[in-house]
Amino acid sequence: MAKKRKPPSIKEEPSGSDLEDENFGSPRTFDPDFKGPVADRSCTDVLCCIIFILFIIGYILLGLMAWVHGDPRRVAYPTDSNGHFCGQKGTPNENKTILFYFNLFSCTSPSLLVNLQCPTTQICVSKCPEKFLTYMEMHFMYRTRENYWSYYSQFCKAASAKPVKAFTQLLLDDDCPTAIFPSRPFLQRCFPDFSTKNGLLTIGNKTTFNDGSGKTRNVVELRAAANGVNKILDARAIGMKVFEDYATTWYWILIGLTIAMLLSWMFVILLRVTAGFLFWVFILGVIGILAYGIWHCYQEYSKLQEKPNSHLSIYNIGIQTDISMYFQLKQTWFTFMIILAILEVIVIVMLIFLRDRIRVSIALLKEGSKAIGYIPSTLIYPVLTFIFLSICISYWAVTAVYLATSGTPIYKVIAPEGQCEHENKTCDPEIFNTTEIAKACPGAHCNFAFYGGKSLYHQYITTFQIVNLFIFLWLINFVIALGQCTLAGAFASYYWALKKPDDIPPHPLFTAFGRAIRYHTGSLAFGSLILATIQMVRLVLQYLDNRLKDAQSNISRFLQCCLKCCFWCLEHVVKFLNRHAYVMIAIYGQNFCRSARDAFNLLMRNVLKVAVMDRVTEFVLTLGKILVAGCIGILAFLLFTERIPMIVEGPTSLNYYWVPLLTVIIGSYLIAHGFFSVYAMCIDTIFICFLEDLERNDGSTARPYYMSQSLLKIMSKQSSQTKKQ
Repeated sequence: MAKKRKPPSIKEEPSGSDLEDENFGSPRTFDPDFKGPVADRSCTDVLCCIIFILFIIGYILLGLMAWVHGDPRRVAYPTDSNGHFCGQKGTPNENKTILFYFNLFSCTSPSLLVNLQCPTTQICVSKCPEKFLTYMEMHFMYRTRENYWSYYSQFCKAASAKPVKAFTQLLLDDDCPTAIFPSRPFLQRCFPDFSTKNGLLTIGNKTTFNDGSGKTRNVVELRAAANGVNKILDARAIGMKVFEDYATTWYWILIGLTIAMLLSWMFVILLRVTAGFLFWVFILGVIGILAYGIWHCYQEYSKLQEKPNSHLSIYNIGIQTDISMYFQLKQTWFTFMIILAILEVIVIVMLIFLRDRIRVSIALLKEGSKAIGYIPSTLIYPVLTFIFLSICISYWAVTAVYLATSGTPIYKVIAPEGQCEHENKTCDPEIFNTTEIAKACPGAHCNFAFYGGKSLYHQYITTFQIVNLFIFLWLINFVIALGQCTLAGAFASYYWALKKPDDIPPHPLFTAFGRAIRYHTGSLAFGSLILATIQMVRLVLQYLDNRLKDAQSNISRFLQCCLKCCFWCLEHVVKFLNRHAYVMIAIYGQNFCRSARDAFNLLMRNVLKVAVMDRVTEFVLTLGKILVAGCIGILAFLLFTERIPMIVEGPTSLNYYWVPLLTVIIGSYLIAHGFFSVYAMCIDTIFICFLEDLERNDGSTARPYYMSQSLLKIMSKQSSQTKKQ
């Protein structure tokens, strides 16, 4: 009887180098009872688990406290100078849904309008003024036609049977505006109804008008007072057009996203048997898409050669709300063409230099595809992660809104002329006219400013918002860590099954999820806490940069830029280590620190293999995402620009075809990312298990390798080539 041939062994080849074993710990000794993820395990990082649970309980209590004190109606409804909501049901302002400003010229800063802190009286009205009319004109015309007062009184604090006050008394009491002019409601506020006639800016077909105080004002002055608001009005027009495009193309967008999901699923299934073929399809597909983009940009560039004004630069035309204007410039298409050409060269150069290492990636893709084929439930897990993330984001957003709207109305002294020493002091509108402040500052008003309070809760609103943000980051990272540990446990069960698929335990995904929740909540919370702390520091640095941008010197800007760069690098390093630490936790059931140390030592002992695998595998999967998004994007482009009417008739008369196009492309990429992220975790887990397999076993009958023979053969060949080099 012929002697059974011993499986090939690569144990003699040092993992990285012999020196690495000494510097980064010794390989694990052989354990004859090790058959995959440890079943007999205990709870890890219990202290961090308790702290995490206490934080969650505190987070729930914070949300309840914010819910009790907050009032989101303060966001939904504008507030008048007395702190009353406009349009709120069950109040005298129920039918008055729009906020009206007495003197818009006082609002020199556009931000004051948005924050409801414009230094002028604000009241709730049922409609905005539709014509020019001053108080003096109305007072004169009232003698012959009483309906002038009935119209004008809509915009006064309190209606009366007739205008009894003189103009000087009106200015002191501030009961009515000195003038009204054509306006239109936007964001439930009356803003000037600007229009353009023969190239001139007008309002109600006038370029000048009387402001009610005897001054003749130019429309440009009014435009300057509401300059920021007018930009919002322009944005509103764009927003309406975008909404129309979505209303026209929503079903085409859903069809495109459905095709993207099916295409991603098909690629995942086909990778099991045709990983090499599909990889080259990915490569050629990306190269083809980039080539088509270069050709299309060149065609558009050539068409614009003969058109007037196409030679202008983006700098010449400045910032425009009409995006299509940029596509009428040669410079735009030339820039796109250069960018695509650079990307094309980068892809081709990477293929040339990484052609040998790509074989290893293809082997891992095949192995990963087999694992997913045996555990198909892993493709559904990203949906569960999406649900958890949606809950966290929704809870954080709702809590932030309730915290921001907590408190009672706070009133401040506002002087339109800015010449009052008591300006910005707290006041009471009920008795303001009888106080010394009203006498010392004629023309000053006691207007609503914001919501706040003097209780302990209201004093720490800002602190609560910071805590809300920090716990949100902690929960987000915990959910991601839970998904990574769960998938790692499921794929590790596949790898350490000696006879696949017979030895794979039943329901490996649900078993891994249960183990992660039951035993390793503390470890996952520990790793996510470290990452959340780093992200919080990065947010603080970004906040300080925005707040102190104008006051910083060149040295401070440089130091802050260095800090931001260092913490960005630190965040990505920690993410890399955490990801592999969760794999070790899923396999051995040890605490976070020991798992992170073991993962780090294992990777450093095999640093050459890590260098080969990590970036190349990510490159392959990224190409898959780009190809899915690119294929759907090209089809959507041809459809929305009516390039294939003979095949299918798409939507016509779109305002901005790029709006649904970008929606389809981004949505397709996110869908593909969900599928391929499972693949990425699968490959990382198999790679870690493979390295552990090499150190534990030698390929003999007593200590057989758990990896597939095809993977062992390719990795052995790759190790030999590395050794020769």
